[in-house]
Order: sequence, then structure tokens, then C-alpha cells
Amino acid sequence: MKKISFKFARLGVLLLAISFTSCLDDLEQNDPQNVNNPSVDDVYNNPESYKMTLAKLYAGLATTGQNGPTDAPDITGIDEGFSQYIRGIYVMNELTTDEAIIGWNDQSIKDFHFHTWSAGDVFINATFSRLDFQVKNCNEFLRQTTDEKLNSRNVDDALRAEIQTYRAEARFLRAYTYWHFLDLFGGRVGLVTENDPTDFFLPEQVTSQQMFEFIEDELTEIYPELKAPRTNEYPRIDQVAALMLRAKLYMNARVYTGVERYSDALPLLTEIINSGYSLHTNYDELFLADNDRNGAQNEVIFAVAFDGLYTKTFGGTTFLVHAPVGGTMNPAEFGINGGWAGIRTTSAFVNKFPVGTSDSRANFHTDGQTLEIADVGNFNHGYAVEKFKNVDVNGNQGSDASGDFVDTDFPIFRLADAYLMYAECALRTGGNTGLALTYVNQVRNRAFGGTLGTVGSIDLNFILDERARELHWEGHRRTDLIRFNKFTGGSYVWPWKGNTPNGSPTPSYRNLFPLPSNALAANPNLVQNPGY
Repeated sequence: MKKISFKFARLGVLLLAISFTSCLDDLEQNDPQNVNNPSVDDVYNNPESYKMTLAKLYAGLATTGQNGPTDAPDITGIDEGFSQYIRGIYVMNELTTDEAIIGWNDQSIKDFHFHTWSAGDVFINATFSRLDFQVKNCNEFLRQTTDEKLNSRNVDDALRAEIQTYRAEARFLRAYTYWHFLDLFGGRVGLVTENDPTDFFLPEQVTSQQMFEFIEDELTEIYPELKAPRTNEYPRIDQVAALMLRAKLYMNARVYTGVERYSDALPLLTEIINSGYSLHTNYDELFLADNDRNGAQNEVIFAVAFDGLYTKTFGGTTFLVHAPVGGTMNPAEFGINGGWAGIRTTSAFVNKFPVGTSDSRANFHTDGQTLEIADVGNFNHGYAVEKFKNVDVNGNQGSDASGDFVDTDFPIFRLADAYLMYAECALRTGGNTGLALTYVNQVRNRAFGGTLGTVGSIDLNFILDERARELHWEGHRRTDLIRFNKFTGGSYVWPWKGNTPNGSPTPSYRNLFPLPSNALAANPNLVQNPGY
């Protein structure tokens, strides 16, 4: 089904391009695909077109251009691989923390771990542009699936019912992207929907509160239109994904709006935990090439699907498999043809695991590696991390025989995260801490392969560390540290934070990234985030 979905996605690229063309005030367009410029309505006369275009929206989280991996990019001005959605989120949410550091000299990439980025940063601009592009695609799909459009095309009742679900999924994907705008940039951007003009205009900047309320309302409204838990085809989302994103919104509400909403997250998390998803028995298998079918999909609530043949990109999990491999590591064990010798982790993260631990999440490669990082540019300084691999449960390489591109899907939300979120909310609100402890121990016992992981008590500091152990490199760390008031400032420092070997405090305004200089130049209605 994953490959079928991406077959649809490749056709959906053309459909969205045609849809955008229809909004350009009768400008002449080239016809590089040799399709003789059919009208949008002609294209949508094919009932499958709606699903094809929806597939493109999902693929927008995986692909980087019209062909890939390095041809006809969606985002220009940067290496195409760096413009990929998940790679951008990783750079901003992981390289800025104790979990990851990179040794390359690509432009300003080291500034993220050093906390010295600026508004002119090319990687920040690429991620901002990627988010904006994804919103535009979602908006165009919603414009093409209104009741008025469907009536004019004589869409039958059966397809119309499916399209209502497609629309809800498109609104979820848009809300998910706007959540990243909120989390990374404070949501202080132009909030554009399908109801806004399609010709040129400059959107007004909204506040964090307005963006928060928009996302909350969207997720609430679409919930009845989404498929029931575990009834949709992989990797499409269901109602539980909408609950999970709302819970994430409420968990971080104090950061986003100044008002705590932990008590609002608790019932959503209870519903998620009781929805039919289950912890997979093997932690390592969650991050293998067959994690769409090896049982991991029973735990993963929402994933970005990758395929070595159909989604060729130098971002996503191709990046997360290749970039951490170097030194004495054997690329064949990771199902790839060679490592990129870039990413390692810091001693601050390694030290969250006791020496000699049997915790399977301590997936460090130490041979030839030093624990401490004296030279950021030396791959052998800092332990390597062996988390994502392009092999299946039997050790077989993924579908791309060259070993360049990987099949491993990237988990956005999974049940173990919901267990730990519940525990944190219970501790913060005085809820059922006994049940919270049970959930934490279920996560830990999976990691230890038995009761060696059992703990008798938990507190908030333990939960923060447990989230790092369980969820490292999955895009959560920066958000977690900010929620715990430990991302900036001096209450928690790690090696090379603040561009000093032992770490140093950084200013609190860096809890948000700057709006890119390019965005400010393009829209004078935008005001820069404080401190930049």
C-alpha cells in the first residue's frame, strides 16, 4: 500500500501543478509534461485524481521536488536534500540540543548546536519555505474539493463521501504544518487558508494565540470526518493522529500562549492509549526498513513513509541512516553503500544511560569514538548513534539495490510517546500517578526486555530524561527542553551549547527561531521575533 500511495503521489505532483496554473490570471504556461495543458476540471474528471492529489500532500513531507532526488526542486537556493521537510525539522529540533551534533562545514550548519543562528540562515529559510509550500499545496487541494466544485463535476455520492475524508486529512496535514510554524517561529506568520485570494496579496501577521486557536479549532472540527482508529490505509492518518496533535498543542500551551492546558491533554491521551494501538515488542524494529509491516505499525500513530525507489531524497531517513555512519562502522550493517560521517551525540545524552546498561535504546557505537568532543569537525569525537537502519528484521537491505536511498519510515507520533505524555501530565496536574508509573514501566520494560527496567517512582526530571532515552532523534527534544525551561539559559548546558566545549548559557530569545530575512523582505506586514 505504501508503494501504491507513492504511485498516486507522483501523479499528484502534476495535478497540483495544474491546479496552481489555474490560479495565475491567464498567464501562458510551458507544458514540460506534454499533457497539452488540460483544464483542472478535465483532470478531475478522473475519480482517482482526488486520491492522487491527497497522496501528494502526504508525499510533501517526504519528497523534495517534482522528480527527485536532485532535479526540479520545490525549494531553490539550497541543496535539494537540505530542503526536505523531516531533515529541516531534525536540524532545528535535534541539532540544537544535547542529542545531536554535526561535524560538517556546510554553510551555517554548526550554528544550530552552538545556538548562534541568525535571520539570514539558509537552513532556517529552507525549512520556513518548505512549511509555506506544504500549506499552499493543502490549501489548493481544499479549493478543488469544495461542494461547489464537486457539484460542477457531477461527483457521485460514494466518491463525495471519500473526498470529505480526504479534505479532513488535508486539513490535518495543514494544521500539522502550522503547528511547526507555531513551535519553531511562534506562529507569527501569515495564516492563509483556502478561503483567501489566489492572486497576489500580503497576508497579515497573526499572534501566537491566534495560530494556537486556529490549529485547535481545525483539529476539533475535522475529528468526526476522519476515519476511526486503525481503519485507514497506511500511512494515512486517522482520528487518533488528530487527538495526538491536539494533546501536543495542549502540552506546550504555556510556551505558546502563557496558559497551562495539561489538564486538557489528559483525557485526549487516555483516549489515545485506549484506541487500539499497542507497543511493539522490539524497540529496534521501530526504525528498520520494514517498519511499515513488521509490527511497528501497531504502535506508530502517524508516520512519514519513505521508499528507496519511489521517494528518492537526500533528506528524511536517507539522511538519518547515512549521516551518522562513519569511522569503524560498517555501512552494510545499515543497508547502505557508505556513510556520510556527520552526526554524533554528546556525553550529556550518553550519560542518561548508566554504564553497562541493558537498555536497548542505548544504541551507541563506541569503537574508535571518544565520549567527549574536543573537535566538533572530527567524526570520531562523540559517540555515534545506531538508531535508523535500512535493513529489515532479517538483515536484508531495503528496495534500492544501490544502497543510496532507504525504505525506513519516520515515526511522527507513536504510542510510547503518548504513555510518557500521560505520565508528565499526571505529575503536573496531580492526576493518576499510579497509572502514570505503570505506563512508564511498560515503555521501559520493552526497552530492557523485561522487568530490569522497572522503576518504583517518577518525577518530572525523570520524565524529561526518559523522553530523551525513548524518543531521541525523532524531532521532540527541543520542544521538550523548552517546556521544561532547559533549552536556553544556564539551568542545563551540554557540550558545545553556546559554542564552548563544556557548554554555556544562551539567551532565552533563542527559544524561537527568527523569521527568515527573505520572508521579511517579501512581506512588510511581518515583524521579526524579539531578539533578532
